[in-house]
Amino acid sequence: MKMTIEVDCTPEEARRFMGLPDVSAINEHLVNEMKGRIDANMAMISPDELVKNWMSFGAGAQEQFRKLMEVGMNAAAQKRP
Repeated sequence: MKMTIEVDCTPEEARRFMGLPDVSAINEHLVNEMKGRIDANMAMISPDELVKNWMSFGAGAQEQFRKLMEVGMNAAAQKRP
């Protein structure tokens, strides 16, 4: 024997019926915190800030980046028919 039961209720009603805690206030706080952090870090992805950060590593990092690009270009050139 197979029986199917459908329950029509909102997520809030299901949460209460099952005795689960209401975490909507915590969720709202976390979402607002994440939004604040994202807004605070938006300046980090501007091109000017990226270049400033790359330049602050010095010539050694720039040389390594140049070598990385050369290796990538050489690998791409070798794959061409």
